[in-house]
Amino acid sequence: MNEPFDASALEIDAEAEATRIAEVIVSAVERSRRKGVVVAVSGGIDSSVVAALAMRALGPSRVHALHLPEQESSGETLPLSTELTDWLGVESTVENISPVLEAFGCYRRRDDAIRSVVPEYGPGYRSKIVLPSVVDSDSYRLYSVVVEAPDRTQTTRRLSHGAYLEIVAASNFKQRSRKVLEYYHADRLNYIVAGTPNRLEYDQGFFVKLGDGAADVKPIAHLYKSQVYALAAHLGVPESIRSRPSTTDTYSLPQSQEEFYFSLPYHRMDLCLYGLNNGVPVDEVAKAVGLTVEQVSRVYRDIEQKRRTTAYLHDAPILVDDVAEVRSH
Repeated sequence: MNEPFDASALEIDAEAEATRIAEVIVSAVERSRRKGVVVAVSGGIDSSVVAALAMRALGPSRVHALHLPEQESSGETLPLSTELTDWLGVESTVENISPVLEAFGCYRRRDDAIRSVVPEYGPGYRSKIVLPSVVDSDSYRLYSVVVEAPDRTQTTRRLSHGAYLEIVAASNFKQRSRKVLEYYHADRLNYIVAGTPNRLEYDQGFFVKLGDGAADVKPIAHLYKSQVYALAAHLGVPESIRSRPSTTDTYSLPQSQEEFYFSLPYHRMDLCLYGLNNGVPVDEVAKAVGLTVEQVSRVYRDIEQKRRTTAYLHDAPILVDDVAEVRSH
């Protein structure tokens, strides 16, 4: 008799997995003929686990962590990322990217786009963009902007497609500016850059091309988020980080990843993605995540749609002719 499908499907041998990933990190450094690894740390679970794995693989003297806050970062971000680097015993650098973002017009361009639907938006206001849940309806989902006035009253307005694209384009300056600094420090140290996407983010295109999507090695891109948390506990990542809710830490209002992009909280999304990837009957997945069969089917359709629309994020540049070179390593 088959075992019922549940969260146990995502269980891993954490020690074996940590050892395997550490070996890949060492190999990536050696293959690149570099000396170590740069990791941008945000106080979130993914970057914390990648930094801990890099330290395990190479030792603290060959890992350099970057704290890259800006004026709209959560007040928890820098204290938590500093707690991590203190715990790891690795060298780190703080680079506040707000001046770079100001120079690019990141905040101005985004605020202009918001004002196209909320004319009164201005100094003292905060905002985020949100997407309706896919589990409740098959109707086409459109982004809205949530605006908080200085008196803390909130208003939600539907975004035009153009305003949505402008807000996202301006916000992407944040990820791309951080990556420029990651490669600056990697170049000066003769290191490689480690990326931090987990499997949900990598599969669903939840990253910025040539921003947080750029890296020389992505040590946890094969791991479901639940597995990243399991690895964090095994590695001893501080509880303050392991208990922090997942956040985009991109917009001035607090924003969860599911209200911005994913259909469900990560522990349910993991099971849906695993079920789809491994041919688990939909009714078993529905029972495991506490949804109806139709709701899980909607999540599946959303997964496939995101895979189609974000496939280009994974693509290398298109060439007119193949330019193949024989390289020895």
